[in-house]
Amino acid sequence: MSTKIDDQTRIELEAAAFRTLRDHLMTKRTDVQNIDMMNLAGFCRNCLSRWYQEAAAERGIEMSKDEARETFYGMPYDSWRAEYQTEATGEQKAAFDTAFRENVTEK
Repeated sequence: MSTKIDDQTRIELEAAAFRTLRDHLMTKRTDVQNIDMMNLAGFCRNCLSRWYQEAAAERGIEMSKDEARETFYGMPYDSWRAEYQTEATGEQKAAFDTAFRENVTEK
């Protein structure tokens, strides 16, 4: 890449990309279940909210798990679950168990 980007601009671009991902997952792809994301990508919306909470903690900002989830989901997590989350199928649970077992043995 020939364009030199300063640190502040890079941070702003990364933040914009994160907000676009969050908004995409919250408004356009509510049909994609967290367990599907975990099975395919190894992370889900809850992971993103936890990473947000951890980033806040690194900066001395106290934030509970529920506060981080509400910030990320744009509503209380229980409301999100009631509106968008479905019960995981046996296949989804089995895929998750397999992926989790593989992650545990890799460490």
